[in-house]
Amino acid sequence: MAVDWEKRIDFDRLRDERLARLREQLERSDVGAVLAFDFTNIRYMTSTHIGTWAVDKMIRFALLMRGADPVLWDFGSAAKHHQLYNPWLNDEEGTRSRAGISTLRGAFHPDAGLAENVARKVRRELDAHGLGNEALGVDVIELPVLAALQAAGVRVVDGQQIFMEARRIKTGDEIALLSQAASMVDAAYEDLYEFLRPGVRENEAVGLVAKKLYDLGSEHVEGVNAISGERCSPHPHVYSDRLIRPGDPAFFDILHSFNGYRTCYYRTFAVGSASPYQRDAYTRAREYMDLAIAAVKPGATTADIVQTWPTAQEFGFADEEAAFALQYGHGVGLSIWEKPIFSRLVSLENPEVLEAGMVFALETYWPSADGIGAARIEEEVVVTETGCEVITKFPAEELMVAGGHRYFTVDGPMPLNRNAQSHLNTAAGSGAVTSRGE
Repeated sequence: MAVDWEKRIDFDRLRDERLARLREQLERSDVGAVLAFDFTNIRYMTSTHIGTWAVDKMIRFALLMRGADPVLWDFGSAAKHHQLYNPWLNDEEGTRSRAGISTLRGAFHPDAGLAENVARKVRRELDAHGLGNEALGVDVIELPVLAALQAAGVRVVDGQQIFMEARRIKTGDEIALLSQAASMVDAAYEDLYEFLRPGVRENEAVGLVAKKLYDLGSEHVEGVNAISGERCSPHPHVYSDRLIRPGDPAFFDILHSFNGYRTCYYRTFAVGSASPYQRDAYTRAREYMDLAIAAVKPGATTADIVQTWPTAQEFGFADEEAAFALQYGHGVGLSIWEKPIFSRLVSLENPEVLEAGMVFALETYWPSADGIGAARIEEEVVVTETGCEVITKFPAEELMVAGGHRYFTVDGPMPLNRNAQSHLNTAAGSGAVTSRGE
């Protein structure tokens, strides 16, 4: 929340600094302008948002030219709303928020001329600023729009790297928003830990998390990956209606957006009890995470990080492509997979240097030796001048056992909650309590 009595997020500064970073990358490039259809790039450029219903439609577009301010063409009445409520898109010459629509991913009849209309609007602006003969960088584009731009004499090139380079280093306000987004997931995991027990379904856990996040002010719950039991290995990346049973491993990835800034945040639990196989798997996943975090500092490279992780063959995959995104890292910002990328598939031969101000997620995975379970851990870190800061705060140093059962120790019945967990672990280690909590 913004208040008058304490300095928190400065949204004017956020808008100005993001646009300045994009302008800097544009000036370094070989293109005269960049055209964005991707909603996250449009938001970075124009600080506008029309909801998540439209993110898969590619209906709006924005243009940034050398020496000029952004021009936005938006969907129907959204353009008028920006004119009224987004003063940074207005100036003495009028509004730079205009009505305009692309092809709606082919839903419009090709003969309606929507693609040609997009090309005319863009070409008109380029010519007005003396950039008609310069290359135009585009992030993502529909083929009819590409053909229309080319037919209008516009030389289109890949502009995605310009946006990605601008977004690589986060501003102070971006880091604060990313931390706030992560704190909301901290709260969701607290509720999830208390809720998990044998007899609930994966989809119920998804509903619980989504409600908590929306109650806390999330603008978009992009997904909740809820995986339990034998579904943990191999990892299917999608939740189901599976009923969680006693002794099941369960891991979750929570992805949501707060003021545009995302999370990607895994945690693993054992439900009811934890087998020795599951504890071993978790220990391995945690060790690899700790090694990776310890290696993060300015001047280190993505290759330095991935070298702390096992090869694909060590945990049961034929090659790094088959194991992709299990031992993995990726930038987090307005989208969840930004620069830099950490993977043995690409990072050893194409290392990227880490810099202060980067924010990324590191994720590790290890299958349990019984062939059923697995452990998944993910931490989001901010690179500081001397190392890094972890902004995902829900406990993950040891495997947490969730569930409402009562377990018997040498001292009698004991609820398995956080206060009791360390006692149960000690008793299990001494042989007084079995892996099944007996």
